[in-house]
Amino acid sequence: MFAEIGSKIKRLRTEKELTLKELSNLTNLSVGFLSQLERGLTTVAIDSLDNISKVLDVEIGYFFQMNKETGNIVTKSYERKIVFMDKDNFIQYHLSANLYDKKLFPRIVEILPKKGNEKVNLYGHEGEEFVYILEGILTYYYSGERYELYPGDSVHINSTSSHNWENNTGKTVKLIMVSIPNQFSEPGN
Repeated sequence: MFAEIGSKIKRLRTEKELTLKELSNLTNLSVGFLSQLERGLTTVAIDSLDNISKVLDVEIGYFFQMNKETGNIVTKSYERKIVFMDKDNFIQYHLSANLYDKKLFPRIVEILPKKGNEKVNLYGHEGEEFVYILEGILTYYYSGERYELYPGDSVHINSTSSHNWENNTGKTVKLIMVSIPNQFSEPGN
């Protein structure tokens, strides 16, 4: 999957006659990272891929094999789309077969244990997020507060306020996340 995303990025970049350095300057992503991404050697966070898609003038859904015409309302567990994110710190599974005409973006996220003393950067963005903990203990930051969330706990926020999460345990944390806006929907939905 990553090789396919990388080759699509490279094709669009060369069609637009951009060098890796120029794409790096436009996206604030390093040349080395972009080179590895184009060769399918690394994963990409959804917000970074969204940034790349805007620079390359395509919708983010272009990078995924989603069929606008399926009309599927049911997604079987074996049909889930998988996207590895954040340099392997977490794994995201799309829970919808067709995200093009939907406002919500539902997914299951598995957050791997924190590596060393990584600093958690808080950020805000347009929209709204709902998180429900399935397994493990999640440390959640929101507007200067820290929360420990356990299985069965949930959080529902306006995502314009600063927020983020981390896994400070030795086990994987599994959660359901639903957010608005859906980065895969067509404009106007």
